[in-house]
Amino acid sequence: MDNTLGAILQRRAVKVFEPMEISQGLREQILNAARLAPSSFNSQPYRFYWVESAAKRATVAKLCLGQQPAKTASALVVAVADIGSMFATTQGQLVWMRASNFSEEKIHDYERAAKIGRILFMPGPFGIFAALKWVAFWLLNLWRTSAMPPLFHQDLLKWATKSTSLACQNLMIAAEALGVNTCPMEGFDGRRLSRYLGLSRRYHDIIMVIAVGKRSHAFVQPPQWRRPLQGTVTVL
Repeated sequence: MDNTLGAILQRRAVKVFEPMEISQGLREQILNAARLAPSSFNSQPYRFYWVESAAKRATVAKLCLGQQPAKTASALVVAVADIGSMFATTQGQLVWMRASNFSEEKIHDYERAAKIGRILFMPGPFGIFAALKWVAFWLLNLWRTSAMPPLFHQDLLKWATKSTSLACQNLMIAAEALGVNTCPMEGFDGRRLSRYLGLSRRYHDIIMVIAVGKRSHAFVQPPQWRRPLQGTVTVL
């Protein structure tokens, strides 16, 4: 627990990196931590692109507006919300459940829940199904307490963004704990970067690009300020 808390407290957005080699083992540890983050319904609606070759890093760094962290990092991680992966994720979990000798009852329950989820999250052509479901949930809410699920395309991307952001935080904390520094960046040309990675506007949205590497000795970390606890938290 002390090591985990220490990694959280010392993690900072590093702006300049010095060259270092990130081994395959270290890369896999960092990315495994990301995929172990919690996600809604265990849907894992995200995808990570680890960019490490010098030529491709240079291209992605340029699409990150030439920011110093992107230009000097040993690797760049493009974190993408992916709402098109949900069916494959469901099928993968079913294969795992059968191989892990789950009971037929539990497998059937999961299949039913996954089917309901697909129906619930299906916007339909021109968002027609989403509009009808929105009206149904709105009327239900007049009668009883209920939540509004993500129905429209933009709602689904927003829903996937939450899980993707949790995975990114896992990635950065794991990297810090392993002696590697990071810098999350939101400044990038999303249209060109999506095209470079072959992403679909229908299913994908780039959430952030994370620079990964070793902090340069020349980089002076500025003092850190956060709002005081009482200005951030309300205890009811």
